[in-house]
Amino acid sequence: MRSRVISALPLLALGAFLLAPAVTVSAQSGIPLEDNCSSLLVTAGASVDGSVMITYTCDGEFLSHLEYTPAADHEPDSFVEGMAGGRIKQVPHTYAVTGYINEHQVAIGETTFGGRRELTNREGLLSYPALMQLALERSRTAREAIQVMTSLVAEYGYRSSGESFSIGDKNEAWILEMIGPGRGGEGAIWVAVRIPDGHIAAHANKARIGTFPLDDPDNCLYSENVISFAEEHGWYDRHSREEFSFCEVYCPAGPSDLRVTEARVWSMFRRAAPSLELSADYHRGVPGAERYPLSIRPDSQLTVGDVFTLMRDHYEGTPFDMTQGIDAGPYGSPQRIRPLGWEVDGVSYMWERPISTQQTAFSFISQSRADLPDPVGGVMWYSPDDTNFACYAPFYCCITSLPESYTIGNIRDFSWDSAWWVFNFVSNFSHLMYSEMIQDVREVQSAIEGDFLARQPVVEATAAELLERDPALAMAYLTDYCTSHAEQLVTRWRKLGEYLIMNYNDGYIGGRPRGYHEAWLRKVLEKRPDQFRLPPPE
Repeated sequence: MRSRVISALPLLALGAFLLAPAVTVSAQSGIPLEDNCSSLLVTAGASVDGSVMITYTCDGEFLSHLEYTPAADHEPDSFVEGMAGGRIKQVPHTYAVTGYINEHQVAIGETTFGGRRELTNREGLLSYPALMQLALERSRTAREAIQVMTSLVAEYGYRSSGESFSIGDKNEAWILEMIGPGRGGEGAIWVAVRIPDGHIAAHANKARIGTFPLDDPDNCLYSENVISFAEEHGWYDRHSREEFSFCEVYCPAGPSDLRVTEARVWSMFRRAAPSLELSADYHRGVPGAERYPLSIRPDSQLTVGDVFTLMRDHYEGTPFDMTQGIDAGPYGSPQRIRPLGWEVDGVSYMWERPISTQQTAFSFISQSRADLPDPVGGVMWYSPDDTNFACYAPFYCCITSLPESYTIGNIRDFSWDSAWWVFNFVSNFSHLMYSEMIQDVREVQSAIEGDFLARQPVVEATAAELLERDPALAMAYLTDYCTSHAEQLVTRWRKLGEYLIMNYNDGYIGGRPRGYHEAWLRKVLEKRPDQFRLPPPE
């Protein structure tokens, strides 16, 4: 009898809870107001090159290590250990996993929606990070990943709160939403919906699947108890005129919840499809406002670079633009120090919660493509830290090793050798004079990412040709390309950090005083019109 401890992906996610400060949770829905995540799904028909893309910002105060799990064969009667003190049966063969994509181009991301807090079942064995890792190790398609995850929780129990999973393969993109049955209950309550080809979808810490078809297994799957469980608890009456809505029943939300969750969905949608003119009313909690659709058709097909940009959002160009106003400081910084919620004179307030936040530990954008062989078609564009300052490096799903700087580091010990710390240094220092320094960051960021994207067709053509002749050589070629270029990226980012501290030393720019922008000076004078006034010259 053999056993194996599950790989570090769930342990990595646990770091967010072990190292992060306590967070505020909404009393209405159980949605955490601090460490949230954001996810965008792009179907093949919505992308320029036929890619299915999944994005994932893993937001939390912890230092992430990129992980690789090789494919493996397992003996009969072997087990996977580390499941909340329990273990589960191992399968005969598990697939290789690089970060959050496996060798068959299946990619998985998530956001936690919390939902009804009484439905958390700490007696279940499987947390959401464990489910993600197990599905990647055992699935060749997105549908199969859904089957793996839901079968596992049916047998071993689900211990996390409500969760939205983004699951993509080279042909389809799905959202799976899952919540527990409460203490002592069995299995989980869940629904999964396929995103129509040509559409994009998004979720950001709130359940988004509303009504769904009960007789369309090609496009919708669900647990047998998804409606009956709600009826038993008095949350839904099938004799009422209202259709059953998963998100309304299992994740009821109040105005503060919508502001920190649906605002991010709105911003992704409004940038990808301006023609829809989606109203801000719903995420501002206006009574009777129409809920945003689960998916939309973008105004034009998206490139990988477009998706990078969508994830670097602070509501720019809207009334909620975080680079504007006195709260942005003299240099228009979108950073808002936590906590998000605060109180003055007994009145409650809340900062905007953007897609791009300094609290992001890492993010990725996956590509899965049906027109390429799996080792070449699957790629995870990955970066540590805030998406605004991220620089995405490609990691193909067939590689067999990782760059060292992405696999080391301790959040309590700064090190120039850790990619996470290098990226955090640049982003933290840049907020001192954001409107100036972000221009230097964008120049280097766009040059590196532009070079990666320009090289991609040639690199993949070479790898595909090698694959026909010598698969091992093709994998070695892509491994060397990914690891060497990722390390070069970190070296360049380190140099960027050194340049910023030199060029902007003591508030100067290039050794010369620049002063504050006039718009901010006027705001100062509105509050203190006389303190800084000089007497007129004699």
